[in-house]
Amino acid sequence: MSIKQLFPLLLICIALAATATDAAVSCNTVYSSLEPCLGFVLNGGPTVPSACCSGLKSLLVAAGTTADRQSSCKCIKSLASSANGAQIGRASQLPGICKANVPYQISPNVDCSKIT
Repeated sequence: MSIKQLFPLLLICIALAATATDAAVSCNTVYSSLEPCLGFVLNGGPTVPSACCSGLKSLLVAAGTTADRQSSCKCIKSLASSANGAQIGRASQLPGICKANVPYQISPNVDCSKIT
């Protein structure tokens, strides 16, 4: 899978962190946590895999600090240019589908510096 293919998954994660040098959540963590969501985000479908919801929820737990959330956000934004509107739309549905309390909107325009 290419990074461009993984971007929409990252949007699902919804900007979890920024430029902290000691952030525990790396882009690799974001990508691997959300990989099970890739098929749904890229192509849609009737259901979201349970592994996708588990990955999203575990990522939210892992991004426990402001620095972690901002760092994850930067990972997502760096890939935003490769997602189309439909993919972003599907990614933004994941928190509701997965019943995951994501405290910010999934968007390539999110201001990661405002995430607390």
